[in-house]
Amino acid sequence: MTSRERVIAALEFRRPDVLPKDLGGMRSSGISAFGYQALRNALGLPWKPTRIHDNSQMLALPHPDVLDALGCDVVVVEGDGLTNAFEQPGLWHPYDFGGRIPDAMVRDAGGYSVDSAGTIRLAGVGEMPAGAYVFNPEHAGQALVLEGELPRPDLRAHRAWLEKNLLTDAQIRELRDTCRRVRDSGDRAVFLWGRVDLGLCIHGFGGLAVYPLLCLEDPDFVHEVHSLQLEYSLRNIRALLPEIRDTVDIVGTDGDDWGNQQSLMASPATFRDLFLPYRLRHNAEIHRIAPRMKTFLHSCGAIHDLIDMIVETGTDILNPVQWPAGGRPPAAWKEKVRGRMSLWGGGVDSQHTLPLGSVREVEDEVARTVPVLADGSGYVFCSIHNLLAEVTPEKVIALYRAAAACRI
Repeated sequence: MTSRERVIAALEFRRPDVLPKDLGGMRSSGISAFGYQALRNALGLPWKPTRIHDNSQMLALPHPDVLDALGCDVVVVEGDGLTNAFEQPGLWHPYDFGGRIPDAMVRDAGGYSVDSAGTIRLAGVGEMPAGAYVFNPEHAGQALVLEGELPRPDLRAHRAWLEKNLLTDAQIRELRDTCRRVRDSGDRAVFLWGRVDLGLCIHGFGGLAVYPLLCLEDPDFVHEVHSLQLEYSLRNIRALLPEIRDTVDIVGTDGDDWGNQQSLMASPATFRDLFLPYRLRHNAEIHRIAPRMKTFLHSCGAIHDLIDMIVETGTDILNPVQWPAGGRPPAAWKEKVRGRMSLWGGGVDSQHTLPLGSVREVEDEVARTVPVLADGSGYVFCSIHNLLAEVTPEKVIALYRAAAACRI
């Protein structure tokens, strides 16, 4: 099978020739820019710049030779046309992060500054103190404002913003042409991340402390917000998907972390009333226009109790399969979705085993976990979340080699 055929076979619950694998297909299956060059060196690959495509999480965009070396089957196209399927030298500019990543390239170096203590600031994002590996916005971007009237979006202003940010004809043509070139440049599955997102988040519009309360206090207002988001998302879908449905295999529909380490962020009743109907219509319209395109939902944490409702929304793929959260083993997640929805991720515990365990412990966990998640197919391999700076290249290589050795 080609890489694309392998991924599609898995997502259609057929048995691929070997396990399909991902690194960097979207912004929660990537690798830290601080560890990327060490991985290239450990793989024996020639020098290439560290291209940082996620400024907040400081993620490197993997080059095709890294994907080749690790046996990965997916390339990304982001909503602004950025891809790792081929070189786009005009998009990148050098910035060395105060000497911490001498070979780094960023999209726009103009927003960065560094002070005498080594703290790097990025306008509109936050700061990264010396010794840290990610930017940290104030209150992690989730301010705890629980006194007085709950903050809420101004719907008139939000509608104006959504109208202003609708895809233009020129943007659609450019993205269409990029997706065609990506399709023609290789045989990997093509993952579009961005531009058709629904944007319904339990931690949206005011933050994690605010929006769940607003869902409880004023569900009618939340329905208005979600109806507005859906209206504009469907307009983008109807304009864009006819142009790319033959060149894109997977599309990211939302990134919404409904779980924490132990439980849900809000009740299943809140999901069913305020989220499920909108995601159902969103997925249905994508599948109507592009029947072969698979929809992908990213939702971290202990969300096992929501899985049946996520299936009900028509979602094809669930990521990141954070089975250590909430104490449900991989087999419980697999049985919930078997034959109904694919899983993408979950290959190793990225909070404990991967950073803290030995190479052997990483290999052993992959050998135990992957055959369970891949049983009957409906599975694409990667770590539960991004490969952080603390993860050594030896563990990354062991992770992917152990996955390749799994019988499926």
